[in-house]
Formats: sequence, C-alpha cells, structure tokens
Amino acid sequence: MLVDAHLDLAYNALRGRNLLLPAAEQIPLEEGHAAVGVPDLRAGHATLICATIFCEPSFSRDSSPGYRTPQEANLAGRRQLDWYASQRNIGTFRFVTRPGDLPSVEIGPNEAIPAIILLEGADPILSVDDAQWWFDAGVRIVGLAWKKTRFAGGTGMPGPLTPDGVELAKVLDQLGVIHDTSHLAEQSFWQLLDLTTGPVIASHSNCRNLIPTDRQLSDAMIQALARRGGVIGINFYDQFLLPPAERAKRRANFSDVLRHIQYLADLLGDTRHIGLGTDMDGGLGREQIPREITTWADLPRLAEALANANFSDRQISGIMGNNWMEFFRGALPVILPPS
Repeated sequence: MLVDAHLDLAYNALRGRNLLLPAAEQIPLEEGHAAVGVPDLRAGHATLICATIFCEPSFSRDSSPGYRTPQEANLAGRRQLDWYASQRNIGTFRFVTRPGDLPSVEIGPNEAIPAIILLEGADPILSVDDAQWWFDAGVRIVGLAWKKTRFAGGTGMPGPLTPDGVELAKVLDQLGVIHDTSHLAEQSFWQLLDLTTGPVIASHSNCRNLIPTDRQLSDAMIQALARRGGVIGINFYDQFLLPPAERAKRRANFSDVLRHIQYLADLLGDTRHIGLGTDMDGGLGREQIPREITTWADLPRLAEALANANFSDRQISGIMGNNWMEFFRGALPVILPPS
C-alpha cells in the first residue's frame, strides 16, 4: 500500500492546474512544472492520500495574494472543500471519515481514490462552534498553524496557542479530529501536546538536526510524537532535504530522503512512526523534489532505494504506507449512525 499524507490538490487546482490531466500535460505555473495529477496517483497505485485545504495568509497591506480576515479564510477554505466535493461527485475521490472507510487492499485503476481531508492552518474555522460544520463536511485532520494564525504561533512566527486556540484544540479533541503539528511553533507544539489527549501527527516534516530551521522537528518533538503513537511524514521539498551548505548547488535525491528516514529510525529505535507526506507539488514544482521523481507515479521507486539501504520488507511496507494505515485505523473517529 502507498500512502501520502500531504498533497495540496485543491490549492493547486484553484490556481489553474488541471489535476485530471497527467502532470506532464499540465501547464506550468510560476514555480515550475507539476508533479501530481490524478492519473499519476493512479499510475503510482495510491491507496490513500491526505488531501489538504491550504489557504495562504497575507501579512502585508499591499495587493499580495492571501486572506486578511477570518471571513476571507473561511471563504477560501470552503472553495477548496467544494472542489474536493465536486471531484467526489464524479468519482475521482471518496472521502475517508472513519476507520471503516479505509481501503483494506490496493484499489483498482478506476476506483475513486480514498482521501482524508486535512485542514492546514485553522483560520478558515470561524469559531469553536464552526468546527462542527467542518467536521460534518468531512475534515478529519487539522493543523492549527501554517505561519501564525488566530489560533497558534507557527513556522517563522513563534508563539503559543492563543486563548481561541486553546478552546479550539479542546473542541477538536471532543470531535475526534487528528491534530497535525507540522507547522506549529515550538511553544504551541508543546502546549498542544500538554493540552490534548487526541491523536497527533506531523503530516509533512523532517528532522531539525539535519535541517536546522523551526519548520522541522527537534529530537524531543520526534520522540514526543512517537510516545503519543503518531506518525511523521517525510517531506520531499528539496529545501527540507538538502543540508544548508548544499542548497542551490545540486538537486535533492533519494539519498537525502533516506538520510532523514535513517535518522528517525536510529533516534526511535524502529520505523513504526515513519511515513511519507511528500507535499509534492505543494506550491512548488517538480524541479524542487528528488531528481529520481518526475511525477508522483515514480514514488514507488523509493521502495527499491529503501531495500538497497538494507531496510527489511516489513520496514519498507510500513514506511511506504502501512504505518499510516495502522495509525488511521486507530485514530479516525468511529461515527455511530443516528438512533
């Protein structure tokens, strides 16, 4: 099984990518050529994806793109959710909202691709009461921050959970929503883990000891997520793979991916908490992902690289997808039918 826990599909679709075409046939955007299309997901035998709702904030007063108010964030988020719903209606995707929705075998070439909806940055949620609407609409994973939001400090913008963030985190726990810590600031990360008891992940983060920025996870954060039973998805963006001294001098490759996987395995003593969260094509082009990959259809090649690095068949199947599947079987809420 092949699982990717972070793909910004709706965000790219609404910026002009035709994701129903193979990536090779899509018109390049400013950042480069696409790496993901639905045909590429099918060719790569995607068993499950986490399909994100990502709304970019604006922190300037000029005409730069991005939302400036909660209402603008809410509208942008709903537009992306509507796009996923439209694709569900034509059989491109099917929403996974509870353990029974998870595929038990590899899906067929013409079946709807199972997708868990992940809200990256919680500003589209207008209030704690609005969280119920998003849950009812299918959202099952929420990251409170991308950069700073109304709810938490985030990447490049340190800070704790805000009072609204504390209340929202509690409500998400009550609903059974999975917490995504990938973009949380250091202070908000630890506060969230202290405050909540629900399942936690890092959908698309790498190792801070290899890439020394606040966007990555420290050893203590990695160990804390593992203690809570979480899984960490390896991000394929070259800036999060390459050592700082080598950036702009070469393309990232599978050796860089393996360096992060091996680091996690050595730190934790096993591979049960390692998965993939490629963020492939997430506001970047395929020129910025490992050179062995032209499109998402090439992702299965990583299994061969893992085998050549002496990972066992069990470890490889876990990293490629089974670790995520096992996590979601235990973490997705069980929704009882109305009495």
